[in-house]
Amino acid sequence: MFLKKISLVNYKNFDSREFEFDSKINAFVGANGIGKTNVLDAVYHLCFGKSYFNPISSQNIRHGEDFFMIEGIFQKEEREERIICSLKKGNKKVIKRNGKAYERFSDHIGLLPLVMISPADRDLIIEGSETRRKFMDGVIAQSDKDYLQALIHYNKVLMQRNSLLKYFAANHRFDPATLEVYNEQLSHYGSIIHERRKKFIAEFIDTFREQYRVISGGNEIVGLEYDSKLHEEDLQVLLKNNLEKDRALQYTSVGTHKDDLKFTIAEHPIKKFGSQGQQKTFLIALKFAQFHFIKAHAATTPVLLLDDIFDKLDENRVKHIIALVEDDNFGQIFLSDTHRDRTEDIVKSIHQSYKIFTL
Repeated sequence: MFLKKISLVNYKNFDSREFEFDSKINAFVGANGIGKTNVLDAVYHLCFGKSYFNPISSQNIRHGEDFFMIEGIFQKEEREERIICSLKKGNKKVIKRNGKAYERFSDHIGLLPLVMISPADRDLIIEGSETRRKFMDGVIAQSDKDYLQALIHYNKVLMQRNSLLKYFAANHRFDPATLEVYNEQLSHYGSIIHERRKKFIAEFIDTFREQYRVISGGNEIVGLEYDSKLHEEDLQVLLKNNLEKDRALQYTSVGTHKDDLKFTIAEHPIKKFGSQGQQKTFLIALKFAQFHFIKAHAATTPVLLLDDIFDKLDENRVKHIIALVEDDNFGQIFLSDTHRDRTEDIVKSIHQSYKIFTL
């Protein structure tokens, strides 16, 4: 699969712009703030129906305008996929596939698999557990529709249970029978999510460690650990045991929405004990492992977006990354950089066809 062309209208800093892409490597070079990352984000937007960087869709509209539109033509096996993503202020976002609008955006997830690597990924290390859960869910959901639906249903029931807890507190009443209905549903969907996450980590970790080893060129021991209270107890039991706490807090304090991923180096948290270079290598290895996992489970090779990842890496680590993407396992690659000479050296060394766009 690859993206043949993209058209942007009023998207972020672009008024109207069109790009035709090479099927292998496409590099965007230019000064900071010129819009390199915005092009990559537009590609991401087409594949996921949302921005990688700003979840508030209306804020992706160019200043002074009242709508944006992104249109892309993908070549997927023997057929073309024409995707349009548009938003007008005050209206709902619309995503169309070959002229037909989706009723559910979730139906679009997985059609066009993609992996993005960006400096913003550092949030996976420094932010709270929600960011790491979203990473885990995003990897699994691109190739597992049942998991995505279980996640959607779980979150809907969770909101309903939380609303009920608030209602009980506000009205000084309690109805255990009604709450039990939500407990059963949460437990059902939560067990599906928990089992699939366990299976994912068991399969993912070896690939991740191998990617880290290749990029770092060293023997550092890195780890991923899936942290969940459901390892020890069924969610139905956990909900009953935490009922009084939930009533006091007025929200659900246990469940798969509280799960986390622990990142370690030499068996210590990488957030505290990893250098900047080790943290960046950890994140890049995580995303390359994501790429290989999705490729193994999806029907096509994901598009790979590399946003400014060569900055602040030593020459050896850059060479190791180039050696990885030179492999024929990779398909279409987009990258951005502020240094044209460095970019040209990198894309030439990969020995694939390429285009360089100067913005």
